[in-house]
Amino acid sequence: MYVRDLTEDDLLSVITPHLPHAEGVIVPSGDDCAVIPAPDGRYAVSTDMLVEGHHFRRDWSSGTDVGWRAAMQNLADAAAMGAMPRTVVVSMGLPGNLPVSWLEGFARGLAEACASTGCGVDGGDLVASETLTVSVTVMGDLERREPRLRSAARPGQALIHCGVLGRGCAGLKLLERGYTRETGVLPPTQTGLIDDFLRPKPPLAQALDACRENRIGAMMDVSDGLIRDARRMAKASNVWIDIRSSYLEQHVEVLIPVARRLGLSDPWEWAMKAVLTGGEDHGFLATLERPAERAWGPHTLALPEGFSRIGEVREAHAGGFITVDGRTVEYGGGWDHFQG
Repeated sequence: MYVRDLTEDDLLSVITPHLPHAEGVIVPSGDDCAVIPAPDGRYAVSTDMLVEGHHFRRDWSSGTDVGWRAAMQNLADAAAMGAMPRTVVVSMGLPGNLPVSWLEGFARGLAEACASTGCGVDGGDLVASETLTVSVTVMGDLERREPRLRSAARPGQALIHCGVLGRGCAGLKLLERGYTRETGVLPPTQTGLIDDFLRPKPPLAQALDACRENRIGAMMDVSDGLIRDARRMAKASNVWIDIRSSYLEQHVEVLIPVARRLGLSDPWEWAMKAVLTGGEDHGFLATLERPAERAWGPHTLALPEGFSRIGEVREAHAGGFITVDGRTVEYGGGWDHFQG
């Protein structure tokens, strides 16, 4: 059965039984608008889109994968502001030849991802389209905290990160070489990299806990690559950020077997570049509210749970400046929606 075989109401009846509601929802989806309580009096709001052929492929991704990913990238945006995700609204452009089973899987993936924070799915829209397109808008509750801004980095603060780096990039490279989660050829660690690309797992709880402890200065979601997103933080804060490659070795070592499998001439160099520039991991880049010690040792600071130190905010710099080990970065890397 395909989308073209059903009416809009029929399609909604397939999707909505799988979807949770926001806690305390006043008017659930099904009316002209859902009505959601805003206990803080403010909402942090963000929207992301996924377009088939640009952000996902159906021969790689199940409907459940895409539903999970569509939710998680939005939940991460809310958490990066220090806001607890409360609800999302979802709009989709559906081609007529899309199997209804794929759409039902999408709803399940969306619900599974939202369950990680108790987030609801409360409304949206379905339209006919030549291209499968998904748009998700998240509303997050700041819980009476001030939002965590990428413009809040200050000289002397430690640069810290929570989550994984380079795993999404490595998973994508394996998919491009024809490997899948189901082939049985890859060891579990490398199969896991593919899963991390198809279903990113941002450490939402750790990011939100760090904000509740009031220890975070600046923070942002790392979705387009560490260098690219750190540069955005540096530019917004007008500071020089220096990343230390030695603090990234735990991420690099995971990727070296992939580089060898791909037959690359310098596995370490490729793995380090993937860590610095690969996107779609959705971890969190932040600075510590308290000034960093002079010592560079990774264990000299009491870090929020789940975070590790990866560098330092060195000094003020108009327009922002990024270095790795004190040296200018010659490449931007990362994902750009219009440059590829």
